[in-house]
Amino acid sequence: MARTNNRVFSRMSPGEIAFEISNTIFMICVVIATLYPFLHVLALSLNDSLDTVKGGIHIWPREFTLENYKTIFSYDTLLIGARNSVLRTIIGTVLSVFACSMIAYTLSRRDFQLRRFLSVFLAMTMYLSAGLIPGYMLIRHLGLINTFWVYILPGIVSAWNVFIIRSFMDGLPYVLQESAKLDGANDFTIYWRIIMPLCKPVLATVALFVAVGQWNSWFDNYLYNSMNTQLTTLQYELQKILQSTTVGQSAPRGQSVLENMARVSPQSVKMAITIVVTVPILLVYPFLQKYFVKGMTLGAVKA
Repeated sequence: MARTNNRVFSRMSPGEIAFEISNTIFMICVVIATLYPFLHVLALSLNDSLDTVKGGIHIWPREFTLENYKTIFSYDTLLIGARNSVLRTIIGTVLSVFACSMIAYTLSRRDFQLRRFLSVFLAMTMYLSAGLIPGYMLIRHLGLINTFWVYILPGIVSAWNVFIIRSFMDGLPYVLQESAKLDGANDFTIYWRIIMPLCKPVLATVALFVAVGQWNSWFDNYLYNSMNTQLTTLQYELQKILQSTTVGQSAPRGQSVLENMARVSPQSVKMAITIVVTVPILLVYPFLQKYFVKGMTLGAVKA
C-alpha cells in the first residue's frame, strides 16, 4: 500500500500534491467542526451539573455522572411519550411517502389532463396558509382533537415532497410505462411494481425528511392533545421537563423542587434532552445514507 501511494505521488505534479495536501487538511477541519458540537453537548450531558456551571468543558466530561439522564427518565409519562413518538414516526412516514408518491406518479403521467392545474394548486399551498386559528377550527370540526390521528392526517401530504418525487419520476424512461401497458398492466400495477422500485433513492430521501419532522414535532401535541397524557409525545414531555427544571415548577416522583434543582441544572438537562432526541435519528441515518445522497443528486435533475 505504501509503495502504491509513493508511485501515485511520484506521478503527480507539485501543484497536484499541494492540492491533495490542502484538501486533506481542509476535510479534517470540516470533520472536526462537524463533530465538535455534538461531542461538546454529549460531554455536558454526562458532566455533573454543579461542575458544568463553572465552564471549561469541551469534548470530555470533567466529573462523569448519569444523574442528568436519570432525572429525565424518572418521569412517568416519558415512556408513553416515547411509544407515541415512535408510532407517529413510523406510521406517519409510511403513509406520507405512500400518499405523496401516488400523487407524484399521477402528476408525472403525460396523459393526465389536469396535470398542470393540480401542480399549480399544490404549489399555492406552499405559499398560502389560512393561519393557526382557522387550522385549529378545521381540526376540531373534523373530530381529530384528542386523537392519535391528529399527528398523521393533517400533514400526510406535503407539496414539497410531491414535487421532489415527481421530479425524480420525470427522469425515468416513459417507455417503461408504455411497455407495461402493452403487457396489460393497470395504473396501480405500473406504479407499484415498476415505478416504486426505481424510486428507492428519492423515497428514502423523503422518508428521512418526514421521519425527522415527525420525530421532532411537539407543537401539535401542545395544541390538540395537551390534556391527554396517553397521547403525549416524547418531545413534548422533554419540553415540559426542561420548563419545569428551568422554573422549578415540578419534580419527578415525589421529589421536592429544591432537591431536583440541587441535582441538575437547566443547562445539563437541556444537553441531555438534545442527546435523547438526536440519537434515534443518528441510528437510522446510516441505513438510508446511500439512498439519501443518490436521491438528492438525481431528484434535482428536473424541476
